[in-house]
Amino acid sequence: MHNYTLSQIAELLSAELDGDGALEISKIATLANARSGHIAFLANKKYRSQLAETQASAVILSAADAQYYQGNKLIVANPYVCYAKLAQLLDTTPRSASVGVHPSAVIHPQATVADTAAIAANAVISAGAVIGEHVQIGANCFVGENTKIGNGTKLWANVSIYHNIEVGCDCLFQSAAIIGSDGFGYANDKGQWIKIPQLGRVIIGDKVEIGAGTTVDRGAIDDTIIHSNVIIDNQCQIAHNVEIGSGTAIAGCTVIAGSTTIGKNCQIAGLVGINGHIDICDGVILTGMSMVTKAISEPGVYSSGLPHSSNKEWRRNIAHLRNLPEMKVRLKALETLTKSLNVDN
Repeated sequence: MHNYTLSQIAELLSAELDGDGALEISKIATLANARSGHIAFLANKKYRSQLAETQASAVILSAADAQYYQGNKLIVANPYVCYAKLAQLLDTTPRSASVGVHPSAVIHPQATVADTAAIAANAVISAGAVIGEHVQIGANCFVGENTKIGNGTKLWANVSIYHNIEVGCDCLFQSAAIIGSDGFGYANDKGQWIKIPQLGRVIIGDKVEIGAGTTVDRGAIDDTIIHSNVIIDNQCQIAHNVEIGSGTAIAGCTVIAGSTTIGKNCQIAGLVGINGHIDICDGVILTGMSMVTKAISEPGVYSSGLPHSSNKEWRRNIAHLRNLPEMKVRLKALETLTKSLNVDN
Protein backbone atom coordinates (compact mmCIF):
# COMPACT_ATOMS: atom_id res chain seq x y z
CA MET A 1 0.00 0.00 0.00
CA HIS A 2 1.36 3.38 -1.03
CA ASN A 3 1.55 6.19 1.53
CA TYR A 4 1.18 9.86 0.62
CA THR A 5 2.46 12.94 2.38
CA LEU A 6 -0.09 15.55 3.34
CA SER A 7 1.40 17.99 0.83
CA GLN A 8 1.05 15.40 -1.95
CA ILE A 9 -2.57 14.85 -1.00
CA ALA A 10 -3.19 18.59 -0.94
CA GLU A 11 -1.81 18.90 -4.46
CA LEU A 12 -3.82 15.94 -5.75
CA LEU A 13 -7.05 17.30 -4.24
CA SER A 14 -6.33 20.98 -5.03
CA ALA A 15 -6.75 21.61 -1.29
CA GLU A 16 -5.44 24.38 0.94
CA LEU A 17 -2.88 22.86 3.33
CA ASP A 18 -2.76 24.12 6.90
CA GLY A 19 -0.18 22.10 8.84
CA ASP A 20 2.74 19.71 8.40
CA GLY A 21 3.06 18.87 4.70
CA ALA A 22 5.68 16.16 5.37
CA LEU A 23 3.27 14.12 7.48
CA GLU A 24 2.70 10.64 5.99
CA ILE A 25 -0.86 9.36 5.59
CA SER A 26 -1.55 5.63 5.27
CA LYS A 27 -5.32 5.30 5.65
CA ILE A 28 -8.67 7.09 5.67
CA ALA A 29 -10.76 6.71 8.80
CA THR A 30 -13.77 8.23 10.51
CA LEU A 31 -13.26 11.04 13.01
CA ALA A 32 -14.28 8.71 15.84
CA ASN A 33 -11.98 5.81 14.93
CA ALA A 34 -8.97 7.52 13.35
CA ARG A 35 -5.49 6.95 14.74
CA SER A 36 -2.01 8.33 14.09
CA GLY A 37 -1.18 8.23 10.38
CA HIS A 38 -4.86 8.37 9.43
CA ILE A 39 -6.75 11.16 7.72
CA ALA A 40 -10.42 11.79 8.49
CA PHE A 41 -13.02 14.07 6.95
CA LEU A 42 -15.95 16.17 8.09
CA ALA A 43 -18.79 16.42 5.59
CA ASN A 44 -21.74 16.68 7.97
CA LYS A 45 -21.85 19.36 10.64
CA LYS A 46 -23.60 17.05 13.11
CA TYR A 47 -20.22 15.34 13.58
CA ARG A 48 -18.40 18.64 14.21
CA SER A 49 -18.18 17.90 17.94
CA GLN A 50 -15.90 14.94 17.16
CA LEU A 51 -13.18 17.29 15.91
CA ALA A 52 -12.12 18.05 19.48
CA GLU A 53 -11.40 14.40 20.32
CA THR A 54 -10.33 12.82 17.04
CA GLN A 55 -6.92 11.13 16.98
CA ALA A 56 -6.54 11.63 13.23
CA SER A 57 -3.24 13.07 12.02
CA ALA A 58 -5.16 15.34 9.64
CA VAL A 59 -8.72 16.21 8.70
CA ILE A 60 -10.34 17.20 5.41
CA LEU A 61 -12.98 19.88 5.98
CA SER A 62 -14.60 22.97 4.55
CA ALA A 63 -13.56 26.57 5.19
CA ALA A 64 -16.68 26.98 7.35
CA ASP A 65 -15.54 24.15 9.65
CA ALA A 66 -11.78 24.91 9.63
CA GLN A 67 -12.08 27.22 12.63
CA TYR A 68 -13.27 24.34 14.81
CA TYR A 69 -10.12 22.23 14.33
CA GLN A 70 -6.59 23.26 15.31
CA GLY A 71 -4.63 20.29 13.93
CA ASN A 72 -3.30 19.50 10.46
CA LYS A 73 -6.03 20.09 7.94
CA LEU A 74 -6.88 20.24 4.27
CA ILE A 75 -9.45 22.91 3.45
CA VAL A 76 -11.64 22.16 0.43
CA ALA A 77 -14.94 23.25 -1.10
CA ASN A 78 -16.54 19.79 -0.90
CA PRO A 79 -15.05 17.45 1.75
CA TYR A 80 -17.17 14.46 0.71
CA VAL A 81 -16.06 14.60 -2.92
CA CYS A 82 -12.42 14.97 -1.83
CA TYR A 83 -12.86 12.00 0.51
CA ALA A 84 -14.10 9.95 -2.45
CA LYS A 85 -11.12 10.94 -4.60
CA LEU A 86 -8.63 10.21 -1.83
CA ALA A 87 -10.30 6.86 -1.13
CA GLN A 88 -9.57 5.90 -4.73
CA LEU A 89 -5.89 6.75 -4.23
CA LEU A 90 -5.68 4.68 -1.04
CA ASP A 91 -7.93 1.87 -2.28
CA THR A 92 -6.79 -1.59 -1.15
CA THR A 93 -9.53 -3.55 -2.95
CA PRO A 94 -7.94 -6.55 -4.69
CA ARG A 95 -8.36 -7.45 -8.34
CA SER A 96 -11.23 -9.75 -9.23
CA ALA A 97 -8.84 -11.75 -11.40
CA SER A 98 -5.07 -12.12 -11.50
CA VAL A 99 -3.21 -11.12 -14.64
CA GLY A 100 -3.60 -13.64 -17.43
CA VAL A 101 -6.04 -16.52 -17.93
CA HIS A 102 -6.56 -19.14 -15.23
CA PRO A 103 -6.06 -22.73 -16.50
CA SER A 104 -9.61 -23.69 -15.51
CA ALA A 105 -11.24 -20.87 -17.48
CA VAL A 106 -13.08 -21.97 -20.63
CA ILE A 107 -12.57 -19.63 -23.56
CA HIS A 108 -14.16 -20.47 -26.89
CA PRO A 109 -11.70 -20.47 -29.82
CA GLN A 110 -13.83 -17.89 -31.60
CA ALA A 111 -13.76 -15.46 -28.65
CA THR A 112 -11.39 -12.48 -28.71
CA VAL A 113 -9.61 -11.73 -25.44
CA ALA A 114 -7.12 -8.86 -25.13
CA ASP A 115 -3.64 -9.83 -23.92
CA THR A 116 -3.97 -7.49 -20.94
CA ALA A 117 -7.30 -8.97 -19.80
CA ALA A 118 -7.46 -11.17 -16.69
CA ILE A 119 -9.77 -14.20 -16.52
CA ALA A 120 -10.23 -15.99 -13.17
CA ALA A 121 -10.96 -19.63 -12.35
CA ASN A 122 -13.95 -21.37 -13.98
CA ALA A 123 -15.02 -18.36 -16.00
CA VAL A 124 -16.68 -19.11 -19.33
CA ILE A 125 -16.22 -16.89 -22.40
CA SER A 126 -18.51 -17.89 -25.29
CA ALA A 127 -18.06 -17.81 -29.05
CA GLY A 128 -17.85 -14.37 -30.62
CA ALA A 129 -17.34 -12.58 -27.30
CA VAL A 130 -14.90 -9.66 -27.31
CA ILE A 131 -13.05 -8.87 -24.08
CA GLY A 132 -11.23 -5.53 -24.09
CA GLU A 133 -7.94 -4.33 -22.68
CA HIS A 134 -7.38 -4.58 -18.90
CA VAL A 135 -10.78 -6.20 -18.30
CA GLN A 136 -11.03 -8.27 -15.11
CA ILE A 137 -13.44 -11.22 -15.14
CA GLY A 138 -13.86 -12.89 -11.75
CA ALA A 139 -14.29 -16.52 -10.81
CA ASN A 140 -17.32 -18.39 -12.20
CA CYS A 141 -18.41 -15.54 -14.45
CA PHE A 142 -20.26 -16.23 -17.69
CA VAL A 143 -20.01 -14.11 -20.83
CA GLY A 144 -22.44 -15.10 -23.59
CA GLU A 145 -22.10 -15.31 -27.33
CA ASN A 146 -21.19 -12.13 -29.23
CA THR A 147 -21.10 -10.02 -26.08
CA LYS A 148 -18.64 -7.14 -26.01
CA ILE A 149 -17.00 -5.87 -22.82
CA GLY A 150 -15.14 -2.57 -23.04
CA ASN A 151 -11.67 -1.70 -21.80
CA GLY A 152 -11.09 -1.52 -18.06
CA THR A 153 -14.39 -3.08 -17.00
CA LYS A 154 -14.35 -5.26 -13.90
CA LEU A 155 -16.63 -8.21 -13.10
CA TRP A 156 -16.63 -9.67 -9.62
CA ALA A 157 -17.32 -13.38 -9.09
CA ASN A 158 -20.47 -15.07 -10.42
CA VAL A 159 -21.57 -12.29 -12.76
CA SER A 160 -23.59 -13.52 -15.76
CA ILE A 161 -23.72 -11.46 -18.94
CA TYR A 162 -25.90 -13.09 -21.57
CA HIS A 163 -25.53 -13.08 -25.37
CA ASN A 164 -25.40 -10.03 -27.65
CA ILE A 165 -24.80 -7.54 -24.84
CA GLU A 166 -22.65 -4.43 -25.20
CA VAL A 167 -20.83 -3.13 -22.12
CA GLY A 168 -18.81 0.07 -22.23
CA CYS A 169 -15.45 0.96 -20.71
CA ASP A 170 -14.53 1.20 -17.01
CA CYS A 171 -17.75 -0.37 -15.74
CA LEU A 172 -18.04 -2.29 -12.47
CA PHE A 173 -20.35 -5.25 -11.85
CA GLN A 174 -20.68 -6.62 -8.33
CA SER A 175 -21.12 -10.33 -7.64
CA ALA A 176 -24.24 -12.12 -8.90
CA ALA A 177 -25.32 -9.27 -11.16
CA ILE A 178 -27.25 -10.63 -14.14
CA ILE A 179 -27.29 -8.73 -17.40
CA GLY A 180 -29.46 -9.72 -20.35
CA SER A 181 -31.83 -12.26 -18.81
CA ASP A 182 -35.25 -12.60 -20.42
CA GLY A 183 -37.77 -9.90 -19.78
CA PHE A 184 -41.15 -10.90 -18.39
CA GLY A 185 -42.97 -11.26 -21.71
CA TYR A 186 -45.93 -13.64 -22.13
CA ALA A 187 -49.23 -13.75 -23.99
CA ASN A 188 -52.25 -15.48 -22.46
CA ASP A 189 -54.12 -17.90 -24.72
CA LYS A 190 -57.22 -19.13 -22.88
CA GLY A 191 -55.35 -19.56 -19.61
CA GLN A 192 -52.10 -20.85 -21.14
CA TRP A 193 -49.04 -18.62 -20.99
CA ILE A 194 -47.24 -18.34 -24.33
CA LYS A 195 -43.65 -17.18 -23.91
CA ILE A 196 -42.51 -14.26 -26.06
CA PRO A 197 -38.83 -14.65 -26.99
CA GLN A 198 -36.86 -11.64 -25.86
CA LEU A 199 -34.92 -10.62 -28.97
CA GLY A 200 -33.52 -7.27 -27.90
CA ARG A 201 -30.19 -6.58 -26.22
CA VAL A 202 -28.83 -4.64 -23.26
CA ILE A 203 -26.62 -1.68 -24.12
CA ILE A 204 -24.55 -0.27 -21.25
CA GLY A 205 -22.45 2.90 -21.52
CA ASP A 206 -19.13 3.81 -19.90
CA LYS A 207 -18.45 4.05 -16.15
CA VAL A 208 -21.67 2.28 -15.17
CA GLU A 209 -21.74 0.46 -11.82
CA ILE A 210 -24.26 -2.29 -11.10
CA GLY A 211 -24.70 -3.75 -7.63
CA ALA A 212 -24.74 -7.28 -6.28
CA GLY A 213 -27.77 -9.35 -7.20
CA THR A 214 -29.18 -6.71 -9.55
CA THR A 215 -30.89 -7.91 -12.73
CA VAL A 216 -31.11 -6.01 -16.00
CA ASP A 217 -33.45 -7.72 -18.48
CA ARG A 218 -32.84 -7.69 -22.22
CA GLY A 219 -35.33 -5.95 -24.49
CA ALA A 220 -38.28 -7.72 -26.02
CA ILE A 221 -37.69 -6.29 -29.52
CA ASP A 222 -35.79 -3.03 -29.00
CA ASP A 223 -32.95 -2.72 -26.48
CA THR A 224 -32.72 -2.05 -22.77
CA ILE A 225 -30.35 0.92 -22.49
CA ILE A 226 -28.32 2.17 -19.53
CA HIS A 227 -26.41 5.31 -20.43
CA SER A 228 -22.95 6.30 -19.13
CA ASN A 229 -22.22 7.25 -15.52
CA VAL A 230 -25.28 5.49 -14.10
CA ILE A 231 -24.94 3.81 -10.69
CA ILE A 232 -27.36 1.07 -9.60
CA ASP A 233 -27.30 -0.41 -6.11
CA ASN A 234 -27.84 -4.01 -4.98
CA GLN A 235 -30.97 -6.13 -5.51
CA CYS A 236 -32.59 -3.90 -8.12
CA GLN A 237 -34.78 -5.06 -11.01
CA ILE A 238 -34.53 -3.26 -14.34
CA ALA A 239 -37.14 -4.73 -16.67
CA HIS A 240 -37.07 -5.10 -20.45
CA ASN A 241 -36.84 -2.02 -22.66
CA VAL A 242 -36.17 0.35 -19.76
CA GLU A 243 -33.90 3.30 -20.60
CA ILE A 244 -31.94 5.07 -17.87
CA GLY A 245 -30.36 8.46 -18.59
CA SER A 246 -26.77 9.41 -17.82
CA GLY A 247 -25.84 10.43 -14.29
CA THR A 248 -28.83 8.75 -12.65
CA ALA A 249 -28.41 6.93 -9.31
CA ILE A 250 -30.71 4.12 -8.12
CA ALA A 251 -30.60 2.76 -4.57
CA GLY A 252 -31.19 -0.80 -3.39
CA CYS A 253 -34.31 -2.92 -4.00
CA THR A 254 -35.88 -0.49 -6.45
CA VAL A 255 -37.98 -2.04 -9.24
CA ILE A 256 -38.55 -0.44 -12.64
CA ALA A 257 -41.19 -2.08 -14.82
CA GLY A 258 -40.85 -2.52 -18.57
CA SER A 259 -40.62 0.18 -21.25
CA THR A 260 -40.16 3.02 -18.79
CA THR A 261 -37.71 5.84 -19.51
CA ILE A 262 -35.81 7.49 -16.66
CA GLY A 263 -34.20 10.85 -17.42
CA LYS A 264 -30.71 12.18 -16.77
CA ASN A 265 -29.35 12.97 -13.28
CA CYS A 266 -32.26 11.48 -11.39
CA GLN A 267 -31.91 10.15 -7.83
CA ILE A 268 -34.08 7.18 -6.94
CA ALA A 269 -34.01 6.02 -3.33
CA GLY A 270 -34.42 2.48 -2.03
CA LEU A 271 -37.54 0.31 -2.36
CA VAL A 272 -39.09 2.56 -5.01
CA GLY A 273 -41.56 0.92 -7.39
CA ILE A 274 -41.95 2.47 -10.86
CA ASN A 275 -44.76 1.48 -13.19
CA GLY A 276 -44.16 0.44 -16.79
CA HIS A 277 -44.64 2.44 -20.00
CA ILE A 278 -44.13 5.85 -18.39
CA ASP A 279 -41.54 8.63 -18.76
CA ILE A 280 -39.72 10.34 -15.90
CA CYS A 281 -37.99 13.57 -16.88
CA ASP A 282 -34.46 14.73 -16.02
CA GLY A 283 -33.63 15.86 -12.49
CA VAL A 284 -36.30 13.94 -10.57
CA ILE A 285 -35.69 12.79 -6.98
CA LEU A 286 -37.85 9.95 -5.62
CA THR A 287 -37.70 9.39 -1.87
CA GLY A 288 -37.66 5.92 -0.30
CA MET A 289 -40.60 3.54 -0.85
CA SER A 290 -42.30 5.86 -3.34
CA MET A 291 -44.73 4.24 -5.76
CA VAL A 292 -44.75 5.90 -9.17
CA THR A 293 -47.82 5.04 -11.24
CA LYS A 294 -47.85 7.85 -13.81
CA ALA A 295 -45.40 9.96 -15.78
CA ILE A 296 -43.41 12.78 -14.17
CA SER A 297 -42.80 15.75 -16.45
CA GLU A 298 -41.39 18.32 -14.00
CA PRO A 299 -38.09 17.99 -12.10
CA GLY A 300 -38.28 18.03 -8.31
CA VAL A 301 -38.69 15.83 -5.24
CA TYR A 302 -41.55 13.31 -5.16
CA SER A 303 -42.69 11.05 -2.31
CA SER A 304 -45.46 8.59 -1.54
CA GLY A 305 -44.19 6.18 1.11
CA LEU A 306 -45.74 6.70 4.55
CA PRO A 307 -43.37 7.07 7.53
CA HIS A 308 -43.76 4.57 10.35
CA SER A 309 -45.99 5.22 13.35
CA SER A 310 -47.00 3.30 16.45
CA ASN A 311 -49.23 0.31 15.78
CA LYS A 312 -52.07 1.96 17.67
CA GLU A 313 -51.86 5.11 15.54
CA TRP A 314 -51.54 3.09 12.32
CA ARG A 315 -54.63 1.00 13.12
CA ARG A 316 -56.62 4.14 13.91
CA ASN A 317 -55.56 5.77 10.64
CA ILE A 318 -56.42 2.64 8.64
CA ALA A 319 -59.86 2.60 10.27
CA HIS A 320 -60.38 6.20 9.13
CA LEU A 321 -59.16 5.28 5.65
CA ARG A 322 -61.70 2.48 5.39
CA ASN A 323 -64.45 4.93 6.35
CA LEU A 324 -63.54 7.40 3.57
CA PRO A 325 -66.30 6.24 1.14
CA GLU A 326 -68.98 6.73 3.82
CA MET A 327 -67.46 10.05 4.86
CA LYS A 328 -67.47 11.19 1.22
CA VAL A 329 -71.20 10.42 0.91
CA ARG A 330 -71.95 12.27 4.13
CA LEU A 331 -69.85 15.24 3.03
CA LYS A 332 -71.65 15.47 -0.30
CA ALA A 333 -75.00 15.37 1.51
CA LEU A 334 -73.82 18.13 3.84
CA GLU A 335 -72.68 20.27 0.89
CA THR A 336 -76.06 19.79 -0.79
CA LEU A 337 -77.87 20.76 2.39
CA THR A 338 -75.67 23.84 2.85
CA LYS A 339 -76.35 25.00 -0.71
CA SER A 340 -80.10 24.48 -0.17
CA LEU A 341 -80.05 26.54 3.02
CA ASN A 342 -78.11 29.33 1.30
CA VAL A 343 -80.66 29.44 -1.52
CA ASP A 344 -83.56 29.59 0.92
CA ASN A 345 -81.93 32.49 2.73
